[in-house]
Amino acid sequence: MNKIEAKKNYSVTMKSIGYVDIKKATSDDYKRIGFKSGLEVHQQLKTKGKLFCRCPAGIYHDHDDYNAEVIRHMRPTLSELGEYDGTALMEFKTKKEIVYRINNENACTYEVDDTPPFPIDKEALGIALEISLLSKLNIVGEVHITRKQYLDGSIPTGFQRTAILGVEGEIELKNKKVRLIQLSIEEDSCREISDIGHTRVFKTDRLGMPLIETVTYPDMETPWELAEAAEYIRFLNRSTGKVRTGIGAGREDVNVSCEGGSRVEIKGVAHNSWIPKLSHNEAFRQYALLKIRTILKERLKNGSRWKSKTREITFTDIPLLFKPVKESLDNGYKVIAMNLPLLNGIMSHFTQPGHLFADELTNRLKVIACIEKPNMTHSEELDPSLSAKEWNMIAELFTASVNDAQMILWGPADDIPTAIETIEERIIMAFAGVPPETRKSFEDGTTIFERVLPGSDRMYPDTDSLPIPLDNKYINKLGENLPVLISARFAQLKKWGIPGDSFKYLLSKNMIPLIEELSAKNRFDLKFIGTFLAQTFKNIEGKKKAHKDFSYNIIRKLFTYIREEDLDPNIAGPMIKILYEHPKMRYESILTTLNFKRKSMDDLLAPLDFLYKKFLDIKLSNGKDVEVNWLMGQVRRQAIGNVDLALLSKQIEQKIITKK
Repeated sequence: MNKIEAKKNYSVTMKSIGYVDIKKATSDDYKRIGFKSGLEVHQQLKTKGKLFCRCPAGIYHDHDDYNAEVIRHMRPTLSELGEYDGTALMEFKTKKEIVYRINNENACTYEVDDTPPFPIDKEALGIALEISLLSKLNIVGEVHITRKQYLDGSIPTGFQRTAILGVEGEIELKNKKVRLIQLSIEEDSCREISDIGHTRVFKTDRLGMPLIETVTYPDMETPWELAEAAEYIRFLNRSTGKVRTGIGAGREDVNVSCEGGSRVEIKGVAHNSWIPKLSHNEAFRQYALLKIRTILKERLKNGSRWKSKTREITFTDIPLLFKPVKESLDNGYKVIAMNLPLLNGIMSHFTQPGHLFADELTNRLKVIACIEKPNMTHSEELDPSLSAKEWNMIAELFTASVNDAQMILWGPADDIPTAIETIEERIIMAFAGVPPETRKSFEDGTTIFERVLPGSDRMYPDTDSLPIPLDNKYINKLGENLPVLISARFAQLKKWGIPGDSFKYLLSKNMIPLIEELSAKNRFDLKFIGTFLAQTFKNIEGKKKAHKDFSYNIIRKLFTYIREEDLDPNIAGPMIKILYEHPKMRYESILTTLNFKRKSMDDLLAPLDFLYKKFLDIKLSNGKDVEVNWLMGQVRRQAIGNVDLALLSKQIEQKIITKK
């Protein structure tokens, strides 16, 4: 297949599955493909210490700031039923060497699996239970710590300690309720620094920090419902004021399927704004894979009988020493040509925007065989590295049929057997449809294979931790001072008259309690305070870098000062702009910097006759609004902080009417 044919096939197959861009997609499009999705929302808790040791939490270090390295090789263990988890077996196949970079400030012998766990952090447990109650979950009577296998190296023990705290709850979106399966408390994993070849490097500063995981049922039927649910859970967690914020503090795993597909988990989505496009493209990727299954089943009913043909290419194969082949051989790699029976038109079949079925293969080679990209080329590339004539030479090696496709892969000799096995395994999966797997997300809305989806065989009890009984009195006490429900907060903001486009910012920053406090304490209008924070303060926050000593307490003190000095609250905008960068600056000095002088309403209206005459001399266009706006512009700067600007505008308007 030449370049033109491959590109045409990509476009034709994209149309054949009815792919639509997310900007044009409707609810009918998602009904057509049977879109279904759920969430696993992870949120770090704001505690002093880690979950199962007494190291401090929330202290991060640069990649090169460490005191020691520990090297590990992971291996799978049997579950209680005597079975191995598929993910664990896949990770074991990669033969990874795991390197942990440790800083003495935030790591101990527990972190490197040399000491049993301490009792669970009580502060973390209390916060997690509060959020469970807020999520309307049924609290368990006894907490049982279990071990969840993680052989990717992200946890030195090879497992994560986790415990279910609540089951069967719900959250309320605008147009529907979403059921919650459970909420768990668990220890966070390491931060990955690099993953090249057979070596993966981690930092342990994040390891062991308390984390909660809220899991929903697959109740979301469009990407927009999914994003709304993710935002709701984020707002709910933040409403407690007891969770961490910032990059990496909250992460979503998005579970997506289409009708006839499988549950695929898009792992560690760091930005909620990515969720709609990621889930949209994943659902259509699965729909494309089901189309590929149909085509393959027509060609071969029993996919388990499918087998590739391979041939090693060496320096003796002079006619086959194309540029990518020769470069690979020069680098000491082993080069394998493969004939893929019945895969003509499949390698260039659309899966995601800009992605082909062949990408499913090259990404697995990177993850499972640990061969860095580029690791293969094939006969249906959209931008070929070999000519059609050269691919014909490869096809002739195998006496290939017109229904076959060909590929060349390369890598270290020790990795080639795993590479061939990986390719064959993934193609056989294509006959079955959509393999359940975990995928890594990208900002453009596409994903790549990360690992096999874990199963229940990875869970078993933690023999180092005793059960923790939960007394009803303790649970009732935790439930006494819960924050207002997020659905009720939306109603409050609407009632106060705060602009709708401000809701997301105020909820994500957990500013509604601050609005209520400032209004109650200083008798300022709720709408004014909310709009000030969501517009004026947000604008400053986006343009300036805050001083390290700036906090919301500065805002509290500023509004107290404004009330005590009987200043108009509009002065808060110019003053907070200075305080944001100079929080210790005296208020009197700030007012001097702003050239503020005390003036009464009469003082401000006194020069109005002169200003109005000046306005008429300039001969601007007539009209009450023009006159009032021009006059307001002349006195506004002196008025800020002295009088209510709306009241001043009415006074000026009245004066003009009187003159006429």
